[in-house]
Amino acid sequence: MKHGKQLERRTFNQDRFEILIKRQKNGTATFNELSELDEIVNRDPEIREIVLEEMQDADNPKPPDSDQIQIIEKPVRKSFIEKIKTFFNHLFTVESAGLGPSIAA
Repeated sequence: MKHGKQLERRTFNQDRFEILIKRQKNGTATFNELSELDEIVNRDPEIREIVLEEMQDADNPKPPDSDQIQIIEKPVRKSFIEKIKTFFNHLFTVESAGLGPSIAA
């Protein structure tokens, strides 16, 4: 008999922890699931150690490579007159395309 993978013993808390962490990272976890996750971390010392190690790794991140550095431009705030110009340009563009209400009608 071939064993492709070594069998791993896992507890219910470990399985539930992984499921809840995935849901939290996806942003789909409910309040009750987050409460359950908190209880599991507080109740199980092995899982608590894993979480603490990950938190320490997150506190000491590796510096990003020069290829990964991105420059983020801050949006420039428009003045009131520029907002009015943009509104009228959009208004006339929509009307000339035939999508807006017609003045001649």
